Amino acid sequence: MQPRNMSMSGVVDLAAVKAAQEAKAKAEQTRAETARQGGAGAVSPADLVIDVDEAGFERDVLQRSAEVPVVIDFWAEWCQPCKQLSPVLERLAVEYDGRFLLAKIDVDANQMLMQQFGVQGIPAVFAVVAGQALPLFQGAAGEEQIRQTLDQLVQVAEQRFGLTGLTVDPDAAPGGGRPEPAEVPAGPHDALLEAAVHALDAGDFGAAVQAYRDVLADDPANTEAKLGLAQAELLHRVQELDPVQVRKDAAEKPQDAAAQIAAADLDLVGGHVEDAFGRLIDTVRRTAGDERDAARVRLLELFEVVGPEDPRVGAARRALARALF
Repeated sequence: MQPRNMSMSGVVDLAAVKAAQEAKAKAEQTRAETARQGGAGAVSPADLVIDVDEAGFERDVLQRSAEVPVVIDFWAEWCQPCKQLSPVLERLAVEYDGRFLLAKIDVDANQMLMQQFGVQGIPAVFAVVAGQALPLFQGAAGEEQIRQTLDQLVQVAEQRFGLTGLTVDPDAAPGGGRPEPAEVPAGPHDALLEAAVHALDAGDFGAAVQAYRDVLADDPANTEAKLGLAQAELLHRVQELDPVQVRKDAAEKPQDAAAQIAAADLDLVGGHVEDAFGRLIDTVRRTAGDERDAARVRLLELFEVVGPEDPRVGAARRALARALF
């Protein structure tokens, strides 16, 4: 599966124009000034992931982007796909050892930043390099695709802008102390849940589905496994789809429930929650019998992916009830 906008062409284009040359000059000037003041010093691994708000954006993102590429993760507490993507980005930020900084922005608390970046749906990931913003990808993504994008970002940042990243002291902790030992997870299903997460990170969605099902076979009420299974099944379904053909079929066959269901899956994976819900509700209105029931069942499954606390789920449930009755 190739997530939407999983492309670094914007970076290459950016580097070719005058704005990029000016950004590089500014970055070099900033680094020189930092060096004259004694350097930025080493940071701890925990300092590679920061929470950013509108008040601190200039300092924490724009200014820092003169010394290191800043990857921005737009997320929200109600966004269930964000809860799968964000831990992967956080882990990779540490693994890349200072070659990029991860800035997490809660869209609910920072609507202005969301609008300024033109974010249409979350999760959405952008980067800022030497003060220049560019989109990386939107929606769910496998770890392999994320790594490829980050590798290209790091390469362009170094070659075009001279940004070599931050120096990381693995023994340091925020505030100058030593890091606390990691707590060992406890619980009867932790090993299976962890295996499922690793499978998702690796893009092995079939293995993730099986791991979550194994947990639910023993503990049918396990909330984490229910959510994880819904997400893993969605990603597994779309993994082999041809997005162009799916969109073509959906446009040409508005009465075909199967075509609309496949397109709705792609909508949701791409972060277009309301489009996915609206498509299936319209399909329920237009169809009858087994096709209508198939569209209704898939919509309920997508509700599980997004999460019942999302206000868009409540609105879609009401619209579905009107369509049915």
